[in-house]
Amino acid sequence: MAGTDAELHARYRAVLPEWIAPLYAEPISIAGGSGSYVTTIGGDRYLDFFGGVLTTMIGHSVPEVVAAVQAQAAKTFHTSTLYLCEPMIELAEEIARLSGIPDARVFFTTSGTEANDTALLLATNYRQSNQILAMRNSYHGRSFSAMAITGHRSWSSSSFSGLNVSFVHGGYRLRSPFRGLDDDAFTAACTDDLVQIIDMTTAGDVAAMIAEPIQGVGGFAVPPDGFFGSMKKVLDGNDILFISDEVQTGWGRTGEHFWGYEAHGIVPDIITFAKGVGNGLSLAGVIARADVMNSIHAVSFSTFGGNPISAAGGLATIRYLQEHDTQANALAMGRRLTAALAPVVEATDWIAELRGRGLMQAFEMVHPGGIEPDKDRTAAVVEACRRRGLLVGKGGLYGNVIRLAPMLNVTEAELDEGIDAIAGAIADCN
Repeated sequence: MAGTDAELHARYRAVLPEWIAPLYAEPISIAGGSGSYVTTIGGDRYLDFFGGVLTTMIGHSVPEVVAAVQAQAAKTFHTSTLYLCEPMIELAEEIARLSGIPDARVFFTTSGTEANDTALLLATNYRQSNQILAMRNSYHGRSFSAMAITGHRSWSSSSFSGLNVSFVHGGYRLRSPFRGLDDDAFTAACTDDLVQIIDMTTAGDVAAMIAEPIQGVGGFAVPPDGFFGSMKKVLDGNDILFISDEVQTGWGRTGEHFWGYEAHGIVPDIITFAKGVGNGLSLAGVIARADVMNSIHAVSFSTFGGNPISAAGGLATIRYLQEHDTQANALAMGRRLTAALAPVVEATDWIAELRGRGLMQAFEMVHPGGIEPDKDRTAAVVEACRRRGLLVGKGGLYGNVIRLAPMLNVTEAELDEGIDAIAGAIADCN
């Protein structure tokens, strides 16, 4: 039935909306996978350094996760939150324990977008205000409210919103007016900007600030350690909640910490999560202090949030992370990746910088001699990596950033294979 990738693409284009598109000029299917590798319907094999946008986190067809899903599927597919579901409750207990938030409560959703919607609902109810602070160059999802807090024009398809949003300077330093400052001065300048934004563009009773500890779609932009700790002092002084969007940074991907927020010496009021925790299953949610989570007084429930199969897969994924210490592997392999790619980047005048943490790294393409984005060269590198058997991601404000997100259990041999492909692709595009 499937035929070739070209035939499948024709069917894709005939039935799906024009505003979604496959990554490659000649799109590929993913029909199967094992560990860090995927295969197409035609049998082509690729090393996967993107994981379906940082979602397949510990590899394809992981036996422990497959077994957990199969065992649950033999019992029941669905319950909803109207019924007591042990896998959902057990997963909530484990995530609350890991969150770092005292007396935490967990609400499950099906996507990071829905998780961020829920976080906004909690914050605006708790503070009785529709005012939100968000970061420039941020991305929080594709829904009506999530787009309102997204500081990234290429992903904002509507300007209508019931939220009053003000945008603050964040961690994307390459194009910041403060880029020439050292870490402490940069943090101080952005914190001063936050103070001024609150004083000048809000009515004072702001509900929350939402931020990604490392901006994902924005090209893995990394602020200095302690950056959000400085900002949270201002937020606390104004009774403003802090929402940490951990959709891409959670579960040990940065290597140094389990959650991205931990690099800043703070504990958020609300955490949103998704992607990797389900290792490909639809699983996401919100963690919040009990008083914040319980500020919703209308009757509510979730039809698919905490689905028994997703919850079983999520539990198996978290257990795998802990039993195999994938955070330590992310730290070691991330350092290996940086050490290997840094000389390549340094020798290439059209790559502005290599940045990221752990197994969440990126490099940004520009025209030589400045920082003007080079989207065409970026697309060429993506295609060259594919020709060399490697799948990578693309992002950044101008579509000029290559994003690398190997599996958290990637081996040295797999990492080195990917590094060779990247270096070769860059050489191909010189």
